[in-house]
Amino acid sequence: MPTLLHLDSSPAGDASISRHLTAQFVAKWQAANPTGTVITRDITTMQIPPVSQAWIAARMTPADARTTEQKELLTLSDSLIADLKSADEYVFGVPMYNFGIPAILKLWIDQIARPGETFSYVNGTPAGLLTDKKATFVIASGGDYSPETAMASYNYTAPYLKAVFGFLGVTDTLLINAGGAMAVAFGKIDLPTFMQPHIESIHQRIQ
Repeated sequence: MPTLLHLDSSPAGDASISRHLTAQFVAKWQAANPTGTVITRDITTMQIPPVSQAWIAARMTPADARTTEQKELLTLSDSLIADLKSADEYVFGVPMYNFGIPAILKLWIDQIARPGETFSYVNGTPAGLLTDKKATFVIASGGDYSPETAMASYNYTAPYLKAVFGFLGVTDTLLINAGGAMAVAFGKIDLPTFMQPHIESIHQRIQ
């Protein structure tokens, strides 16, 4: 039975374009996988702490030698990693802030990028452990930073996500760039019209 991990990182609620699009993805995926399971995580509602020296020490301590305190420090990380391991496919809703990802998503990544859990070193060479997975990143931005635009070099969100998940072993990735969303805010285009080409990309991904 297939499992989808659906993760949103926008704090904008119903006004979030990335959330509208990930919802479309989930609906299409469920229609294509009626017996499948969807794990939904809204990380904006989570208390994800920054990595600390104690957390790093706990991570580096062998599992069978960790103290009770160290195990507690890794509880959230273990839970987030369990989501990734149990799912066959991921969809991430990501707003672009100041050319990069939201701070809460970076905190989440710092919790799940763990040697021995999501990647390993083989003779000094890193190897991702999240293999045979596929990921779709829905990136919404006020400006248009798609590859053919003059602002493309400012898009640090897409290459960063592709690099991080490639490092973790997820190489089947699709980046859906819903750029130019400020046109919706200024009334130059209505939301359904703006979303339509991106919904078509989602449907093509799931076919």
